Amino acid sequence: MATFLYRLGRGAFRRRGLVALIWVALLFAAGFGAASASAPTSGSFSMPGTEAQKAFDLLDEKFPGMAADGASARIVVKAPQGAKITDEANKAQVQKIVSGIQEGPGKAQVASVADPFQVQAVSQDGSTAYVSVKYTVSGMELKDDTREALTESGDAAKKAGLTVEIGGDALMAAPETGSGEVIGILVAGIVLVITFGSLVAAGLPLLTALIGVGIGVSTITALANVLDLGTTTSTLAMMIGLAVGIDYALFIVSRYRVELAEGHERDEAAGRAVGTAGSAVLFAGLTVVIALAGLAVVNIPMLTKMGLAAAGTVVIAVLVALTLVPSILGFAGRKVLPAGTKSRLFGKGRPAGAEPKANAGTRWASFVLRRPVAVLLLGVVGLGAIAVPAASLEMGLPDDGSQPVSTTQRRAYDLLSEGFGPGFNGPLMVVVDGDKKLADAAEARIKGMEGVAVVTPPAPNAAGDAAVITVIPKDRPSSAATEGLVREIRDASGDEVLVTGATAMNIDFSQKMDEALLPYLALVVGLAFLLLTVVFRSILVPLKAALGFLLSVVAALGAVVAVFQWGWLGSLFGVEQTGPIMSMMPIFMVGVVFGLAMDYEVFLVTRMREAYVHGERPGQAIVTGFKYSARVVAAAAVIMIAVFAGFIGSSEQMVKMIGFGLAVAVFFDAFVVRMAIVPAVLALLGHRAWALPRWLDRILPNVDVEGESLRKHLAGGDSGEGTGKDRELVSA
Repeated sequence: MATFLYRLGRGAFRRRGLVALIWVALLFAAGFGAASASAPTSGSFSMPGTEAQKAFDLLDEKFPGMAADGASARIVVKAPQGAKITDEANKAQVQKIVSGIQEGPGKAQVASVADPFQVQAVSQDGSTAYVSVKYTVSGMELKDDTREALTESGDAAKKAGLTVEIGGDALMAAPETGSGEVIGILVAGIVLVITFGSLVAAGLPLLTALIGVGIGVSTITALANVLDLGTTTSTLAMMIGLAVGIDYALFIVSRYRVELAEGHERDEAAGRAVGTAGSAVLFAGLTVVIALAGLAVVNIPMLTKMGLAAAGTVVIAVLVALTLVPSILGFAGRKVLPAGTKSRLFGKGRPAGAEPKANAGTRWASFVLRRPVAVLLLGVVGLGAIAVPAASLEMGLPDDGSQPVSTTQRRAYDLLSEGFGPGFNGPLMVVVDGDKKLADAAEARIKGMEGVAVVTPPAPNAAGDAAVITVIPKDRPSSAATEGLVREIRDASGDEVLVTGATAMNIDFSQKMDEALLPYLALVVGLAFLLLTVVFRSILVPLKAALGFLLSVVAALGAVVAVFQWGWLGSLFGVEQTGPIMSMMPIFMVGVVFGLAMDYEVFLVTRMREAYVHGERPGQAIVTGFKYSARVVAAAAVIMIAVFAGFIGSSEQMVKMIGFGLAVAVFFDAFVVRMAIVPAVLALLGHRAWALPRWLDRILPNVDVEGESLRKHLAGGDSGEGTGKDRELVSA
């Protein structure tokens, strides 16, 4: 593999014009496809095998059109204090809202408008009413004039003194991230300049990562409607693709500079960089792809598509690092070298051959070797303390009740709760697959349940072989009492009575995530152990890596619970409304953090193993690994943290939460687990860390991440070992 990658990198360098042209052509083709495609929709949501999905499918079969995916809105109108919404003047204002929607500019997309005074959508105290609006298309497909007609429908009523708020998915818009992404990229650029001491070397990973992400996100946008991808899919793919794209290019450029400093010609240096660091990039990218594609085991199409789309962006990032990066290195010449070797702008004029002092990685590794027990205990206890809130993890899916209080959706939610009861925002839809007798029996049974506020009479279909019963719980949709009511209805009914609706779907989704988390975690950790056993040819090293990964993930979940569920430091991160953690968050974090954790493990520990197999003592091998890799790994981690943290400013709660969770997880894994716990454990294990039974050594394939086969292949000429001083210069 290393020899093949060496030839690939060298060929890309020599044919740099053709390679760069191909990638630019791909970027333009993907961009043209994205520009030509229609606007992406919110994507359909289904959960095969759950009762809520079975009921939804039955509803679609027995009541054609009732389960349509068109957007809906509720225009909630409340009379002034002391007045009634049924007063003539107030009633006239409500009816103006109805007629405005029916006859307004966006009427072509309106399927139905319900007058609250005809459908009994008025609260018992007479203070509040709501207008239900159904559309023929999803919220993302509403035209501007339709959306404006909705948002402006209550302007006259507001001027008359009424309170008007609007809820529902008709106001759904594409998530906005604001300036967070730009800030993240700027931070990444600053880190790269500090790391490389060269503007050209710093700009190269940013340029190639943006090209890769541009191709990936544009392709997702072009195929969004064809593949029914959700609106957040491209945002998450951008988040992950940008982070790994910068990191992978960073490792290739760093190794290229080392090879140049060792005296190799530029094309030879590019080939050797791709043959060595490229092997680690390929393996690291493979782990991320497997982890993301493995989300398919959860059997939720939306999550599977998100994982596959993000995995596709990672594949592009790997291909860019192995081909486009060496080709652009060909255009850059020797401008990628540290500025200290070319000018006095950076490096304070240090001569190229000067003996540098021990770098920060060397000093830190030496400190850990002197106090391994203290460092290990501090790292484990610290992460364990941060992980404590994870024991209180509550999962669910966001609704308008989780929106910031500044939004009209949240205010409409609160008005409905005040006027009609907390459970009105999460009605349950009970679908009866049977005749009137069965439906009446189900109605009577549900009325006798404690958590029920209102039960509507069964509404039969035209054929009379099915009916729908609407149940309003007493408690809010995300409460444990409502979840208990759903389970009580299901337990008390047979297979012919099914519960669905948004609330029931959320409950089933959370349960499915709970059930899938441990099997998926076992799959990921088991995969990590097997892959690292092959790479490092050791048992204890991969065991340590897998346990460290678990520790960083649980600690990151603890931080997410503390901020988004408990509200600790919530204002600092723009969390206006606390609530349950999104059900997909833990399993998605496991998949992504696993891949990223293996990146750092591979790039850091392979240097240690390389030194060990060349005869260094275990302790000295740790110092050598940190000497040449710690700076680059730390820079890569800071870049990932900056990119992920940039998405905390998103208007979409899911994107905000995932951005925060991944940023915290990378910080814990890179700087606490890989930089502190890993060297401490290796120092305590000594030679035992690198031991492998002979029988296992014979059957394991040799993936050669360190590039040993390449060195042997090139042994006839320059061995490529170089001088320690040159290597230290570039690493410093």
